[in-house]
Amino acid sequence: MAIGERIHFFRTMRGMTQKYLGMALGFPEKSADVRLAQYENGSRTPKADVTAALAQALDVSPKALDVPDIDSYVGLMHTLFTLEDRYGLEVCECEDEVHLRVHIHKGRDAAELHRMLSAWGAIAAKLKAGEITKEEYDRWRYRYPELDTSGQWHKITPSQELSDMLLADLKEHSEE
Repeated sequence: MAIGERIHFFRTMRGMTQKYLGMALGFPEKSADVRLAQYENGSRTPKADVTAALAQALDVSPKALDVPDIDSYVGLMHTLFTLEDRYGLEVCECEDEVHLRVHIHKGRDAAELHRMLSAWGAIAAKLKAGEITKEEYDRWRYRYPELDTSGQWHKITPSQELSDMLLADLKEHSEE
């Protein structure tokens, strides 16, 4: 799916017109809808700064706009093959159902993917249990990893005490 299709998907999901979104990006009112139509139909590709602004206006991660080519079944299959090669994705059959799973012992990338999928599974379970709304679930997915609370993507910030201690130690060693 091309970036234009993703822009259209999220814009319509948010109930925005092309003109409204274009003006939110700072395009002149006269041409705002034309510019957005060009992005959506693929005749123009937004530059990185415009993509970042689109993501912010649509309340999604910029990565949600940049999706691999899955426009055809063959393209989707090759995407899955790439995931197999890179992340240890495996296909298996169980009780007449086909499943995809991550073989976590296939390396660091596979273990990372396993942790990310586990976080997704946890948030999906909350939706299924009625603990969160569909809107909250979608917001988590479309803002991933920003809203992930599994701890995988959180920045580690040292305490002020630890920071002061490291700084003092650094100064002491630089004076020697």
